[in-house]
Amino acid sequence: MIPCYDEVTTVDELLDRVLASPWVAEVIVVDDGSTDGTREVLAGRSDREPRVRVVLHPENRGKGAALRTGFATATADFVVVQDADLEYDPADYPLLLEPLLSGVADVVYGSRFASGRPHRVLYFWHSVGNKTLTLLSNMFTDLNLTDMETCYKAFRREVIQGIEIEEDRFGFEPEVTAKIARGDLRVYEVGISYAGRSYAEGKKIGWRDGVRALYCIVRYSEVGERLRALR
Repeated sequence: MIPCYDEVTTVDELLDRVLASPWVAEVIVVDDGSTDGTREVLAGRSDREPRVRVVLHPENRGKGAALRTGFATATADFVVVQDADLEYDPADYPLLLEPLLSGVADVVYGSRFASGRPHRVLYFWHSVGNKTLTLLSNMFTDLNLTDMETCYKAFRREVIQGIEIEEDRFGFEPEVTAKIARGDLRVYEVGISYAGRSYAEGKKIGWRDGVRALYCIVRYSEVGERLRALR
């Protein structure tokens, strides 16, 4: 499941890597209003490769909105979220899928912080922010994740299709984590590699998304749901 926005420089190579994996039955790309030529690249790939399905949003709505659209169209047994950049490596799919295939997990998170695998060294304050948000999320969900904000989340299809996604942007990450925790699901975590991008290379998440994540951690927790019900 690939949410995609203005990734013309990376999406073609990313699709090559995804399609090279023997674990991939279908690739659903939701283009979220790209204007940089990404749509033309995707049109060519879907014409040549029957496993690639492209869904177009008429305007940019955000990662959560793109995933909400994509999850509804999935047909394979398991769903893996894959960003359209090259930060996450499809070679890690076997690690993500093993707990699902063995029947011990309903959801698997790929952690950038619980791994001996290669990591590009970039922003210190980004790592502090990620770990802080994960800690706060764990406090409200009673999970013990090391990387709540990771892109790599894998689900049994019926699990993710049974979760209502309300957030349109990067608030998807704390929202889905809170709803998974409240759903009494079996959650596993595996270590993955990570080749993070700099902002000059196209990284999109910013400090406002961190503020929204704080709000989402509280809003979608059991405490937040009780407060919403009192309105």
